[in-house]
Amino acid sequence: MYLKDMSNGDLVEITDLGALFDPFEASVTGRYHAGEEMQDAQSFAKQGLLFPSGEALPRCWVDANYKQ
Repeated sequence: MYLKDMSNGDLVEITDLGALFDPFEASVTGRYHAGEEMQDAQSFAKQGLLFPSGEALPRCWVDANYKQ
């Protein structure tokens, strides 16, 4: 799955979807999808990621208390 980094607008390939969907995880592992060579994996804060369309991540992915 690809998301957009809010700080620079680059696409990030998320490599750990389980952490993305888990509201108790504040960050996910991924790598920038830029250039000709595969980038090294790094940690990205979920609060700094958006869908490529510019839409925010669902609240149930980022807030453990979303039901309240």
